[in-house]
Amino acid sequence: MPSTDLLKLSATEIASKISGGELTSVRLIEALLSRIEEREKTVKAWAYIDPNIILEQARKSDQSGSLGLLHGVPIGIKDIIDTCDMPTQMGSPIYIDHQPLIDASCVALTRSAGALIMGKTVTTEFAGSFPGLTTNPHNHERTPGGSSSGSAAAVADYMIPVAFGTQTGSSILRPSSYCGIIGYKPTFGRFNIFGIKPAAQSLDTLGLHVRSMEDIQLFTSVLINRNFKPLESPSYFPKIGICRTELWDFALPETKLALENAATNLEESGAKVSDVKTPSSFKGLEEARILINCYERSRHMVYEWTEHRASLSMPFQEVINAGLNMSNDDYTAAMKQTEKCLNESNNMFQDLDLIIAPCVDGEAQLGLDFSGNPRFSGLWTAIRLPTLNLPTHLGPNGLPVSIQLVGQYRGDDKFLSIAKWVLQKLGSPSLKIS
Repeated sequence: MPSTDLLKLSATEIASKISGGELTSVRLIEALLSRIEEREKTVKAWAYIDPNIILEQARKSDQSGSLGLLHGVPIGIKDIIDTCDMPTQMGSPIYIDHQPLIDASCVALTRSAGALIMGKTVTTEFAGSFPGLTTNPHNHERTPGGSSSGSAAAVADYMIPVAFGTQTGSSILRPSSYCGIIGYKPTFGRFNIFGIKPAAQSLDTLGLHVRSMEDIQLFTSVLINRNFKPLESPSYFPKIGICRTELWDFALPETKLALENAATNLEESGAKVSDVKTPSSFKGLEEARILINCYERSRHMVYEWTEHRASLSMPFQEVINAGLNMSNDDYTAAMKQTEKCLNESNNMFQDLDLIIAPCVDGEAQLGLDFSGNPRFSGLWTAIRLPTLNLPTHLGPNGLPVSIQLVGQYRGDDKFLSIAKWVLQKLGSPSLKIS
């Protein structure tokens, strides 16, 4: 295969071709490294990558028999996730060259299934709001989003087929939307998060950046220990709710157009589409999520705050200081609100298979000093539901704009099945990477 075709293979296709003898890991890695060499000076997606390490993994993979579902599949690892053979630097000078002794659970599981660890992708500082150096592959003067900025940009730029990200607010879905790929945040707790630097323990969720829905199914099978079977669309026309949320006024015209257009097209495709409103308990939910984030994050960061405060960015210091000055009563009230909203969300799904909501304010913003507002995805992260973005539309500057899909708590399998149907009906616009 030509190198350009190799770059566009999904993880599922790579696994199939390597197991079938049509492709070698070394050939694939050489093509990806060539792409990275060509583009990395501009995109700046990688916090750490060593060609010698990844090529040695590839050679060993080619010399082995089948190692598992992910045999030969390269993956990018967000740089708050521990790796035993690569530093975990967390976007902070405090952890420059910090070398963990063991792999995080997700890294160990994918390695044991035959995956190749390509390198560490750039994260914002401690997966917070202060950005790293990564640029948007579609327009290098615009943000790639955060906090999983390097993971989304690397996948979008064909440097890697799949990468791990984490979400405490909108850190998977927003960069995936800005970069024009698919981001999946499962139900809270579905994927083990041992070995990941905590942000807020009540919200932190491990997820995936991909270009193919099938890759979500493949990696999920490895991470939760089940046999892999291809993702199947439902055999019926799904019932879909359109939820504009109380944040609708913050949506820019391109996000409003994407949601309304998706509703129309899905109804024309046979879905039963209806408007749905959030319960009254959702009022102030995003503010509650911010409070929880600040409170819990400040407790995780006591060492860094006490011993290395001067090395923390001023925006991050403000978050920690705000959290340290919050009362436990306010924190408990915010937690109770999220729990109430989660319980009441079940009523929203009594007559619905799926909810579609705004994902981001709009296109990726100009400038690299702000990674975007997490509010639209943060609502659903706060109540721990599975969410996914689909880059189905373009904004006024020709940049991707996603819709957000929301599933019922612990209903990920059904959710992904219907999401595949939605993507088949809506499609994705053609995006050109230079």
